[in-house]
Amino acid sequence: MKNLHIITPVKDSIDSTLQTIEALMTSKTGVNFKYTIYNDFSTPQNRALLEKYSAKYGFELVNLSDITDHPSPNYLLVLQTAQRRAIENNADLLIVESDVIVAPDTVQRLVEGATARTDCGIAASVTVDDNGEINYPYGYAKGHEGEVYAVDKHCSFCCSLLTNALLRSYDFNLLNPDKHWFDVHISRISRDRGFNNYLFCDTPVVHRPHSSRPWKQLKYTNPLKYYWRKFVNRFDKI
Repeated sequence: MKNLHIITPVKDSIDSTLQTIEALMTSKTGVNFKYTIYNDFSTPQNRALLEKYSAKYGFELVNLSDITDHPSPNYLLVLQTAQRRAIENNADLLIVESDVIVAPDTVQRLVEGATARTDCGIAASVTVDDNGEINYPYGYAKGHEGEVYAVDKHCSFCCSLLTNALLRSYDFNLLNPDKHWFDVHISRISRDRGFNNYLFCDTPVVHRPHSSRPWKQLKYTNPLKYYWRKFVNRFDKI
């Protein structure tokens, strides 16, 4: 079995991040994995907390402010760094965002599922709310509960495993630096490279949308303010 690198990009949101960390570090799995938190310019207080948790749980903490002066978000740098390190270690790459809580068997099931499918580019867990109902961004998967199936729509990087074969097929240095998020494009690249992307609706993870980016809650409470802020600040370029 290949090695596995797990990453979580973090921008403050310490409460939700701690839940993400605890769930991952207590996973029931025989997979050899390395877990890295990429701290994307959190406050000094939250950086100190992440350093404390790193010592407690044993994950690697990379403070992006130590290696770049580019303002947050630095998702592109995270992906490029993680790709290079995963290839060097012959590892798959599992991205788990800081508003996601995995189940004890999530890591094991995604690795086994991706390994069993030689055409797999991305293996993604469907996301659910606290009541177990499929939620954003996988509304299109309602009706497929309990299934594992190849999807033409994009796989969100809420909780997605990118296989080593996919990582070796496309250089993330070619990604558009003017964009902020890349799940749509990489999902498309995966299919263009001859892979299938699988959504594991039998392996759900709890997703509390946008708790890592609270301003996005405006989409539901004040849509006009949300789209104005998104336009003026040029946020969330996909």
